[in-house]
Amino acid sequence: MTRMMIVLAAGLVSGMTALVPAATAASCFDLWYERNAIYDNNGYCFSTNLGKRTFDNSDCWTKNPNLSQWETRRVAEIKAEERRRGCKVNN
Repeated sequence: MTRMMIVLAAGLVSGMTALVPAATAASCFDLWYERNAIYDNNGYCFSTNLGKRTFDNSDCWTKNPNLSQWETRRVAEIKAEERRRGCKVNN
């Protein structure tokens, strides 16, 4: 997947997440990506190799982003689905 495709996917994912339940995600990577796109959109600085390769840290400013209530709920939903599926994308 090219960098441009990842960026476009991030835009689509972050714009559509309110409409799509976490349980309908196609893969563990999709869940991981959506969850981390929320953090990326809030300035999170990734430290893992996968996070750095997937998201551009050049515009990051924090390791502790302030998420909105909706984002906090969505991240919790995604994490619950990742646990339910036994996902291990970036471990």
